[in-house]
Amino acid sequence: MSLLRIGFLPLVDAVLPIVAHEYGLAEKEGLRLELHRDTSWATVRDRLIYGQTDAAHLLAPLALATSLGLDRPAVPLAAPFMLGLNGNTVNVSARVAGMIDLSEDIAETGRRLAALAKSEADAGRPLRIAVVHRYSSHNYMLRYWLAASGCDPDRDVVIVTVPPPFIAEAFALGEIDGSCVGEPWNSVAAERGDAVTIAATSQIWNRGVEKLLACRLTTLDDRRDEITALVRALHAAGAVAEDPAHREDIAAMLARPEYVGQSPALIARALSSRISVRADAPPVPDFLVLHREAANFPWRSQAMWLYSQMARWRHAPLDAEGFEKAASVFRPDIYRAALAGTGAILPNASAKVEGAIAAPLGVGTASGRLIMGPDRFFDGRLFDPEKALEYLAESRS
Repeated sequence: MSLLRIGFLPLVDAVLPIVAHEYGLAEKEGLRLELHRDTSWATVRDRLIYGQTDAAHLLAPLALATSLGLDRPAVPLAAPFMLGLNGNTVNVSARVAGMIDLSEDIAETGRRLAALAKSEADAGRPLRIAVVHRYSSHNYMLRYWLAASGCDPDRDVVIVTVPPPFIAEAFALGEIDGSCVGEPWNSVAAERGDAVTIAATSQIWNRGVEKLLACRLTTLDDRRDEITALVRALHAAGAVAEDPAHREDIAAMLARPEYVGQSPALIARALSSRISVRADAPPVPDFLVLHREAANFPWRSQAMWLYSQMARWRHAPLDAEGFEKAASVFRPDIYRAALAGTGAILPNASAKVEGAIAAPLGVGTASGRLIMGPDRFFDGRLFDPEKALEYLAESRS
């Protein structure tokens, strides 16, 4: 039995490694998983790059930044498996919520929030909005929404970093006016009455890239068989986590102190996509997609979209080589090799035009039948990885 140490943060979307461990799916692949819970993404990353863990539940942009050497020496990482799509919300304080008339239309809510942000900035009281790390999809989805709504996220608001487990306390202390964070921490703040949910990131980008399984490239090279066995175990865990018959059991399991340590009811709500924006609104569709529609497949075009946002906000150099390096972190080749012959859905392509699917669409596969769900951006824009530089030029204009 081979030992693999995996780092994670206490979030609902850490569910697949936990299920792989608790349901014996890793053991069936000859693996013994040792799960290491941390509090901040920086610590999860540092444990991984300094060898205290062999793999990690990690923010997709942070995996790119670590590989590219942004803000620190480069450590090449590999991402052979995605741990889910979306699962975050934007919350604001009760005070801010009372100053904007929430709309059922995400674009209209964005415009009202942007107008308030500009007004507060002009008055010398810029809104402080927390994200979980500079290199996070939370940061880039929030910036995308605000910018398209008429707000300059570098001038009109102050974006700060707060680790997910501390978001509710930051609201309670009045340190922040808003946040973009994953479950259950946004719901914890809302349940305490300190915050109001005004948007889900799935409304900003319907199938937005979120967490992934990351390992050092040297680990992938040295322990290829074990990493591919882990991919199979996680894929099997996805099927279990998606089955409603297991939902209550998994929610109770995640609620244990060694994992998320929060209410099983809140966790079950996220697992079943029952998150609502506004109390009287129906649940947001596809709030968190953990497995279906090949959600675990590492599309290189999704890595390239993230890089476009990193370059847009000057967190990364703007050049074609950067797009190529970012795309190379995602490893669909390892995913296909690990799952060949298992009956898993294996897409033929490794990249696609992001935002192009408005309704369920069948696509070509090497194995299985794949119906892709809607993946539209809220403003209707498309990201063609073949025209990445043109897309970025339009975003900056």
